[in-house]
Amino acid sequence: MGTHGFRVGTNPCRLRLALPGLRWLLALGLLLGLQVTRSAAFYLPGLAPVNFCEEAQETATCKSSVALFVNRLDSAESVLPYEYNTFDFCQDCEKRNPSENLGQVLFGDRITSSPYKFSFNKTETCKKVCVKSYDSENDDHKRKLAFLKKGIQLNYQHHWIIDNMPVIWCHIIEDGKYCTPGFPIGCFITKNDEAKDACAIHPEFNKSNTFYLFNHVDIIITYHKESERNRGIARLVAARLDPQSYKHSDENHLTCSGPPMEIPREHTENLRVTYTYSVRFEENKSIKWASRWDYILESMPHTNIQWFGIMNSFVIALFLSGLVAMILLRTLHKDIISYNQASFSQEIQEDFGWKLIHADVFRPPRSRMLLSAFLGQGIQVLIMTFITLFLACFGFLCPANRGALMTCAVVLWVLLGTPAGYVSARMYNTLKGVNWKSNFLLTALLCPGVVFVDFFFINLILWVEGSSAAISFGTLLGILVMWFGISVPLTFLGAYFGSKKKCKCPVDTNRIPRHIPQQSFFTKPFFGIIIGGVLPFGCIFIQLFFILNSIWSHQMYFMFGFLFLVFIILLITCSEATVLLCYFHLCAEDYHWWWRAFLTSGFTAVYLFIYAVYYFFIKLQITGIASSILYFGYTMVLVLIFFLFTGTIGFFSCFWFITKIYGAVKVN
Repeated sequence: MGTHGFRVGTNPCRLRLALPGLRWLLALGLLLGLQVTRSAAFYLPGLAPVNFCEEAQETATCKSSVALFVNRLDSAESVLPYEYNTFDFCQDCEKRNPSENLGQVLFGDRITSSPYKFSFNKTETCKKVCVKSYDSENDDHKRKLAFLKKGIQLNYQHHWIIDNMPVIWCHIIEDGKYCTPGFPIGCFITKNDEAKDACAIHPEFNKSNTFYLFNHVDIIITYHKESERNRGIARLVAARLDPQSYKHSDENHLTCSGPPMEIPREHTENLRVTYTYSVRFEENKSIKWASRWDYILESMPHTNIQWFGIMNSFVIALFLSGLVAMILLRTLHKDIISYNQASFSQEIQEDFGWKLIHADVFRPPRSRMLLSAFLGQGIQVLIMTFITLFLACFGFLCPANRGALMTCAVVLWVLLGTPAGYVSARMYNTLKGVNWKSNFLLTALLCPGVVFVDFFFINLILWVEGSSAAISFGTLLGILVMWFGISVPLTFLGAYFGSKKKCKCPVDTNRIPRHIPQQSFFTKPFFGIIIGGVLPFGCIFIQLFFILNSIWSHQMYFMFGFLFLVFIILLITCSEATVLLCYFHLCAEDYHWWWRAFLTSGFTAVYLFIYAVYYFFIKLQITGIASSILYFGYTMVLVLIFFLFTGTIGFFSCFWFITKIYGAVKVN
């Protein structure tokens, strides 16, 4: 079919449909884009295939030149990514930088052209790219070589791109074949028994305290001929490589064999490094262009683990729903009947239970302006997250469309200033606040300001370290323009209309607050807040592992259907846990529920931070003070956003619940 037709495969940019017979949960997930069975898919606009042909057949619709682009280099042992040109690799004389979107800039992607250029279906063997010389007496050469060795020691990875596909490197490990969309610069042998994966598969790397540089790559490009009528026209469906290390003794007669390219730890002699490559093309009749991401995604984590996470979250939500149904619906129904009967009885003169505090339950809390600002920002994050995940489920923000996920999130956040201002001002007015303009400024500036200051200091560290993730002054200025030029005015617009409305409370509030009786340990706020975040975190911790892997271990995340299901379950769990604890506190005659409702589900963010600390010390091998500061700087932004998101869910669930139950009883 054409570019917008339906196709079969595991392309992350395509929607999948499932076989019938699964339960409703599976059907919902599959309709949201879960990668389960091969059925149907569509291509996204802007990701249309490129036709290739041999040089003699080149036309305006068919290219013969295959260009290889290079992206930033990163490492699982360092948070600092670097541009390809920062290292002393072969440079392209005609440097071309494809246009990058906002998400790529914020993530530190720096795609540029490379000197590796191929002609379609033309085999090249041991072709020289360039020669780099390092003089032991030249300070600039010493600095370049030292930086290269540092990159090898920290296991920095190349990321190459051919026809918008990552070039993958596959190697054998103990658990089987493992593929990754990156390959190392080289490897460093400290002791013979401490070789890393890249070194362990090369038995010739056997000298301790020696750096080995991968200066040669064997590239295999797989293509598929889409049409029998146009047999010369093909589309690329896979790109793999195998890094090698060769010490080329004769630059005029390259053989790409012999001993490896060693770089001594101490640079005492002149050194020459020759970079070479070999490339060959293979035809594959079974892989379609629409399914060309299969070979990449098959190396990613298996969906069995994802299903386990979904079932774990579903069981927790089902258990909590059962508690709510049994305790709240059944007990609450009896309470309302007894209260309404008591209101007509002359023998019973006093209220009891949660009805006793009906004249205080809607008493405004302390710091109502701050609470309203948090709720406005939380609504903004909630809507942004929902729309972003919804679009991602249908493939519009897939890994092939680099930077689209972050770009979509940032643009949505900017445009959603109006609901943030409206909700914040309306809730502030409900809480009898009078200074709505100050509330608007707090909503528009507080949380975004905290995030901006955090990113500003992170950017200073990245700039000092010379990292590619450092944002330029122009980009920083553009973000400020989006914030103050678009988001703040939209927030003011929402706040203006929200300040004219307020939520109607079903009961009146007395002027004199009622005394709260002595609370037991289990009904004290601190205990409830700690317990309230456990169940929501239990729903997400498995999915959280994959998300952190995609951020810090440079793995592709494409299971957005699973993530959307977990998102829905998280909404339900936060709501039910907060409502359940709120009911217990009301029965204990404690009417200070406003902040408690927000903090009960918002405390899930604290467990998220604890898990991030555990992940840092147990799962990662990050070294260096700068990388550690950057990790926790980014983590704090994530925790703040998650705190606003979950806290807002819990608050409005509790607010709706209290409004309903006190509106259902007859108050004298």
